[in-house]
Amino acid sequence: MTDPTGPRAAAETSFVTFMELAWSRHLRLAMLLTGDRLRAEDLLQDSLVRMYERWSRLDRRSDPHAYLRRVVVNTHTSWWQRRRRESLVAEVPDRAAPAGFDADVELKRALDGLPPRQRAVVVLRLYEDLSERQTAEVLGCSVGNVKSQYARALAKLRELVREPNYEEIWSNR
Repeated sequence: MTDPTGPRAAAETSFVTFMELAWSRHLRLAMLLTGDRLRAEDLLQDSLVRMYERWSRLDRRSDPHAYLRRVVVNTHTSWWQRRRRESLVAEVPDRAAPAGFDADVELKRALDGLPPRQRAVVVLRLYEDLSERQTAEVLGCSVGNVKSQYARALAKLRELVREPNYEEIWSNR
C-alpha cells in the first residue's frame, strides 16, 4: 500500500490542482488549433497525460502553463502529420462552429483554411499573446521561421476574409 502523504501523493495532488486551473485556458488554445471542441478535448487530454508522465521531473521554477502549451502544440503537430499521411481528401468538409465558441464565423473558417503550422503561429502570437521568441521556443523553430510563417498566414487570412462590398450592398437595396 502506498503512503497517502508521501511524495508521489503530493505530486499527484499538485498535478490535479494544476489540471483544474489549466483546463479551460488550454482548452481554448486547443479549440483554436483544431477547430473542433471534441478534438480539442482529446488533444488536451493527450497532452495532460504526457505532462503527467513527466510531472515529477519538471523544474518547479519553470512555468507549467508554458510547458503544457508546448505539449499541446507539439501533440497537435504530430496529429496532423500522422493524419496527413493517413488520409488526404480533395475537399475539406464544412464544419459548424463548436458550441460556446464566439469567434466570427468568417474568421473561424479562414483560420481553418490555414496550414496547421501557420495556424499555430497565429494562435500563439495573437491569442496567447506570445512574442516571436516565445513562439519560436514553443514551436521549436527559429524566430525567422516564426516571422515568415506569420507573414504568410496573415497574407492568406487577408485573402480568405473578404471585406464586404458596400457598393454592391447599397445598389441592391
